[in-house]
Amino acid sequence: MEAVKNLYRTTLNPLLIEPASPLPTEIAVIGAGTIGPDIGYYLKSALPQSKLYLVDVIEKPLKQAEQRIVGYTEKAIEKKKMKPEHAAAVRKNIVYTTDYRQIKNCQLVIEAATEAIPLKQKIFETVENIVSDNTIITSNTSSIPADRIFQNMQKPERTSITHFFAPAWRSLPVEVIAWEKGSQETLDYLFWFFAKTGKVPIITDNAICFVLDRIFDNWCNESAYLLDWATASQIDKVAEEFVFAGPFFVLNLANGNPIIIETNSLQMEEGAHYQPASVLASVDRWLTHRPGSPVEVPEELKLSVRDRLLGILFSQSFDIIDRGIGTKEDLNFGCQVALGFRQGPLDLMRDLGEAEVKRIMDKFQSERPGFPMPQQSYSAYQDFKRFILVDDVNGVKVITIRRPQAMNALNAELTDEILSVLKEFENDTAVKGFVITGYGTTAFSAGADIGKFPEMLGNAAASAQYARDCANVQVFMDQMKKPVVAAVNGFALGGGLEVAIRCHGIVATKNASFQFPEITLGILPGIGGCVVPYRKWPGGAQLFHEMICLGRPLNSSEAAEISMVRQIVDDYPSLISAAVEAVSDLQDKIGRVPEGKVDLPELNIPDEPKAGKRALSKEAVALTMKVIRESAAAENFNDALEIGYRGFGEIACTDAAKEGISAFLERRAPNFTK
Repeated sequence: MEAVKNLYRTTLNPLLIEPASPLPTEIAVIGAGTIGPDIGYYLKSALPQSKLYLVDVIEKPLKQAEQRIVGYTEKAIEKKKMKPEHAAAVRKNIVYTTDYRQIKNCQLVIEAATEAIPLKQKIFETVENIVSDNTIITSNTSSIPADRIFQNMQKPERTSITHFFAPAWRSLPVEVIAWEKGSQETLDYLFWFFAKTGKVPIITDNAICFVLDRIFDNWCNESAYLLDWATASQIDKVAEEFVFAGPFFVLNLANGNPIIIETNSLQMEEGAHYQPASVLASVDRWLTHRPGSPVEVPEELKLSVRDRLLGILFSQSFDIIDRGIGTKEDLNFGCQVALGFRQGPLDLMRDLGEAEVKRIMDKFQSERPGFPMPQQSYSAYQDFKRFILVDDVNGVKVITIRRPQAMNALNAELTDEILSVLKEFENDTAVKGFVITGYGTTAFSAGADIGKFPEMLGNAAASAQYARDCANVQVFMDQMKKPVVAAVNGFALGGGLEVAIRCHGIVATKNASFQFPEITLGILPGIGGCVVPYRKWPGGAQLFHEMICLGRPLNSSEAAEISMVRQIVDDYPSLISAAVEAVSDLQDKIGRVPEGKVDLPELNIPDEPKAGKRALSKEAVALTMKVIRESAAAENFNDALEIGYRGFGEIACTDAAKEGISAFLERRAPNFTK
């Protein structure tokens, strides 16, 4: 908790910040080599109307950078991820130049040159003499502390490290470094700016290699030491239990051997145990395999390599947390999203258990003395919320769902975390109520992970119980005395919409949309979706028929017309303000979901039902209509919910559900036969 307070002094959700300056209209990236053009492409994709200066001292990399950015836009159009007009705007207003003087009007300058302190200092001296006093200046270094890079700056308060991960245009995290001479205003602005433009900034302390490079560099360096025991391919194969691609495969992709030598040499300031493996300097390409390919690894060798890899991973994780270099939340999240780990290191520890982690660390200490060991109890490293951020805004707890890599999709642990916050503060007199929102500007929540549901197909009782278990947050909100307001900042789909409609009020941005897409998978909204809308907003019954039975999306204006949404706003700050105000308005005025029967209009479903152009299962649609009718006829709300749970169990036993879920998991369009 101390690290959280030290690093996140203003807010945890960056979009709650009111920035001192607007988004920049002119930006410069210094360095057109490996990562500079990718940073530029990200910036122009996010801010297509801005002017970008890509600066280098040599013409050749500038021409190559132009070709790369054009290639990126062409590929995006081909894959239908970018419209031609957007691509044209991205390519427009990019100045490829060797003349630093052209960047004089830039509000933001990001240096992405070679990792050499004298070179970087020379660049910053040049830049600072050209740009205005208000220009923010950052470095993309992966390992060099800010005080060493910016020590000669005239205005160090406007500087920070902004460390991107490859590929910079796609990888979500950016490490933003809090350092002694950098101002809080600069830190807040960069934290807000990256979130506003689609990244997930994480704030770290000003330590060598920061957070995520400490993990990656030592993971790779330790793997190189293991070459005395095993081949690169065998080590990669063992590593694939924990990462999507082994360390040597990744080093080949990134030409990363020199980087590991450089960064681990820097870390030797903290001890000789960080010395880079000598083999890194003598090998150009590693002999490894394509991830997922079969490789024979003897069991005893596998266990030895596995222990060492986990040992270095856990050692660095303990050190990062114990020294407050980063937070537990960001370490766990960043390893998955930036470094390709299947689970965060703290999740791995939790699953292995305290005794096994101790065994691994004792063994690692004996084999590699000098590396950091845990300084706290095992439970201390597990005491954090993995998927949500909790901020306080005027006495209201703002709960932000942070799973941007999955469009803020829900899972059981995430909803348990929301429930724990509601329970913790329900009786706190200093808390007026709660707001639930999604991270970023795209999605409130794009639904719920399928989780263990595929295992329950064909088992009505187990599937019905699964629906009941998934409804814990919703059922708790139904009886709360403090208001909970959903601040819908984009898509609210499936399970995400199930959460939003059980809140006591909904406010939404103009781009928000609401949809129950379950029918396209041959199933139905089983945790209240077939019940609640008809009882809370009976005037929208015909629309709800189409949403639930035909997968029709509802935009924010349509939702407001039927009183489902109480207010529509333009942007995220206005959204949170409106939601907090709604919490105040709803004090002692929470409307409960009505009891009694509900009169339904006729369900007019086509003979050949479709969601857009996608054919639906007649079997699934008919069963969904049956659940809607029966739950509407129930006198008691809880009885109506139970009908929905049982209906979910019943539909889980159909051919439609089997085909729909199989198609989803296989990433193909379903072929419903009945």
